[in-house]
Amino acid sequence: MQLPKQAYVVAVDMGYGHQRAVFPLIDIATTPPSFNCKLPQIISANDYPSIPPRDRFKWNVTRKIYEGVSRFQGFPFLGKKAFHLMSHIQKIPPFYPRRDLSKPTYSLNVIYDLIRGGFGKHLIDRLSEDPLPLICSFPIPAFAAEEHGYLGDIYCLCTDTDIARAWAPLEPSKSRIIYLAPTERTRERLKLYGVRSDNIIASGFPLPKEAIGDPQTDDVMLASLSRRLLKLDPRGVYSKKFRRLMYIYLNSKTDTAQSDKPLTITYCIGGAGAQSDIGVQILESFKQSIIDDQIRLNLVVGTSESLRNKFNRAIDGLSLEPYLNKNIRVIYNPDKFEYFKEFNALLPETDILWTKPSELSFYVGLGLPIIMAPALGSQEEYNQSWLHMMGAGFEQYDPRYAHEWVFDWINSGWLAEAAMNGFLNASKHGADHIEDIVLHGKRTEIADVHFV
Repeated sequence: MQLPKQAYVVAVDMGYGHQRAVFPLIDIATTPPSFNCKLPQIISANDYPSIPPRDRFKWNVTRKIYEGVSRFQGFPFLGKKAFHLMSHIQKIPPFYPRRDLSKPTYSLNVIYDLIRGGFGKHLIDRLSEDPLPLICSFPIPAFAAEEHGYLGDIYCLCTDTDIARAWAPLEPSKSRIIYLAPTERTRERLKLYGVRSDNIIASGFPLPKEAIGDPQTDDVMLASLSRRLLKLDPRGVYSKKFRRLMYIYLNSKTDTAQSDKPLTITYCIGGAGAQSDIGVQILESFKQSIIDDQIRLNLVVGTSESLRNKFNRAIDGLSLEPYLNKNIRVIYNPDKFEYFKEFNALLPETDILWTKPSELSFYVGLGLPIIMAPALGSQEEYNQSWLHMMGAGFEQYDPRYAHEWVFDWINSGWLAEAAMNGFLNASKHGADHIEDIVLHGKRTEIADVHFV
């Protein structure tokens, strides 16, 4: 039997999380013949060539609810009520005591009613022209593939450290969907939802290959971490305590000249645009540090032109225009996948990643400490807890005074320790594992799983 060389990689264009999760798989991604695409491409289930208007409408309603509620939750009373309602629908129940959680929710029954009424069939019919392995980073396309009789293997990549019942099929014990779990906790959660053990593989989360380098040596990641630890531990508080540990993992020579460059903080805003005001506060707080060449600040706005304009106005208002594209960069690209490329290129030179605990939580595996903006939704609360247990992230203090507490954290060695903890405890090679599983028939799993 000849093994496939490519796969269909399907996400949804809803925020950034589900597309970012599979972007490291772009090299193995392809499209069916009727799409007439020449380049490798990730397929958006809610926006692909010839999508029927009825399917586009249903997806657009879902997207507007998700992004609208995320933006609106900052408003008093009604916004918070709407956000809490959405959170309740997506709520992840407590893990303990272990119990049968396989009963489908009302929302899952609604989804299956839509699918059995034809929702998603057009996409599955297009993919069935040449039924290659199918990798989905959102559960609905995987459910549709199974319900509409897709002939290829169906994989579903979970995109958070813990997941709601909506990720598992209506009748999980009868399903043939194979789950790619980023953590051991996700694997165990799927079992509680009724998914068979043989249909769950702890693959790890796909991290950007360009931030790792050669998978045999991890040369880019190790060089970046060595340089980063010098910046995050200027007084040697961490290195004095854990010198031998650092030698074991980072015994290559470090470019000490890099330690003279400004500390680089990357603040990343979610696709719904929530928490942009925090970015403005960070900019204001670090104004003098930027002028003094102590801080380089990346403000990541993704594909949002309105956010780019907002930050450019803030930069102008603070008289920081001379530092734009030097110690201040606004990362914007209207093309989402080009944005992902630009963001990934920032990672090796980033010293601190500041973001809400989204899918970016997994990036601590690169040795990046995370400062956590407030969590939005149940899954991010679980990601937040995971980061705490990994010892790789801290919740932000008041961003208006970041110029004080961030430097205190650096002088204490805490952020250096967080960087090393993430590197040691979180998985790194999820993309390679997934390629082995899907294309080479190897059930390879992450070795450094932790039951958290």
